[in-house]
Amino acid sequence: MAFLASFRRVRALQWASVATTLAAVVTMSDGADAARRIAGPYDGVWTTVFATTRGNCSSGYSVPFTVAGSRVLSAGGGRVAGSIGRRGSVAVSVSVGASHASGGGRLAGNYGAGRWSGIITGDRCSGTWQATRG
Repeated sequence: MAFLASFRRVRALQWASVATTLAAVVTMSDGADAARRIAGPYDGVWTTVFATTRGNCSSGYSVPFTVAGSRVLSAGGGRVAGSIGRRGSVAVSVSVGASHASGGGRLAGNYGAGRWSGIITGDRCSGTWQATRG
């Protein structure tokens, strides 16, 4: 009986050691993920102004986007899917109702610019965009 009790204690200590190690690994990976999210050089809300250069679409629309890490997300209204590279290259697609557009360009510091094209309220249009963070 003493041997069995001793075996159970050793087994319990082994499992406690495994559980502690797993908890430490999970905590470290959560901390690393949080640090990556915080450290994004382009993170924040960007206000983007669109200008039409071809087609019969209105110009001057201002739309907010959120950058979080390597993702571009909607900051209000519409569906947004996009990504941003380490050096600021950006690719985004946006849809609101039947209208949809996609574009690309580059962000640097608190500014960005690029081109877009799409179908807005039934008209094929294209143009440029400029963005500022803050």
